[in-house]
Amino acid sequence: MLNLVAASAYFLLIHFGVSGTRLRDTLVLRLGEGPYRGAFALASVIGLVWMIYGYGHAPTVALWAPLPGLRPAAFALVFVAFLFVGIGLATPSPTRVGMESRLAQGTDMARGMVRVTRHPFLWGVALWSLVHLLMNGDLASVILFGSLLLLALGGTAAIDAKRRRKFGDGWTRFAQTTSSVPFAAILSGRNRIDSALSEIGIVRPLVAVLAYALIFYLHGRLFGAPLV
Repeated sequence: MLNLVAASAYFLLIHFGVSGTRLRDTLVLRLGEGPYRGAFALASVIGLVWMIYGYGHAPTVALWAPLPGLRPAAFALVFVAFLFVGIGLATPSPTRVGMESRLAQGTDMARGMVRVTRHPFLWGVALWSLVHLLMNGDLASVILFGSLLLLALGGTAAIDAKRRRKFGDGWTRFAQTTSSVPFAAILSGRNRIDSALSEIGIVRPLVAVLAYALIFYLHGRLFGAPLV
């Protein structure tokens, strides 16, 4: 269990202690944007692999009983998470790495899934992590999925802060037409759901649905925990 705790602490530290902070700005000035991103990506992969290894070898310490009555709701929520992740990855956004320069397009960048939330991938990961945390109910799952949940939610604020520092008014104009919390900009009248749906189209959701179906079918073989 200590190995999983150490891996999770390392993974959170490199993100909250470096990415999105002024330390990141300093490292970029000294190393350059490309080398910094390469080093950070490598450090992140190492941390993620370490976490998965620690989770797989952690003892089972039950904290609460499984919640079979919530399985249908869990499947539905994970399906929504897949939509957010899949559509988000296929939608250009200045909140994604390497796309910051698109802020020059102003509010025109708030299209498709970005009208729903400017952090669709992170909100999808957060929802996925929360469901797995609640449905497993053991200490190792709380550490692993709780860490990923914390990272996803904290990452939305860290990315916003980083973009705000670097792009100032350009970021402010973009952020005023979007929201971090899903559907908040639409509910407040700053954006429109009909525009979002028409721009998302059918291909992106279809790919997300197929990915969900594939993982659902292979879950037992890949992770040792059949869903049905």
